Amino acid sequence: MLAKRIDALPPGEGFIFEPKWDGFRALIFKDGDEIDIQSREQRPLNRYFPELLDPFRQHLPARCVLDGEIVIVTTHGLDFDLLQLRLHPAASRVALLAKQTPASIVFFDLLAEGEHDLRTQAFDERRAALEKALSSAAPP
Repeated sequence: MLAKRIDALPPGEGFIFEPKWDGFRALIFKDGDEIDIQSREQRPLNRYFPELLDPFRQHLPARCVLDGEIVIVTTHGLDFDLLQLRLHPAASRVALLAKQTPASIVFFDLLAEGEHDLRTQAFDERRAALEKALSSAAPP
């Protein structure tokens, strides 16, 4: 789940590259209305990003696991400092920041959908499944 810096693109064809997003890597687990947002260290993140829960309930498949990056987008680009402020112990502060600087998510991969574990499928097949699963979702 960690990006690593390289000096040059690898030779050959068929590679897929993602930009380095300046955010928190997260796994999203959805089972009906139950949502669990988890860091790569398996720490729960739901309480820090309450504004993401309803859109996940509305737009994600009924049962799924997705890999993505939580970001805060400003007029000046992504703001990691604002994102770090969200890891605050006071629920009232988190709620205020969720309204002032709402987070978004960039999804990379669909790891499971329904009863199907997709991790053994080729990435391009998972990516196509991700695009299909999110086709009805629209950015705010």
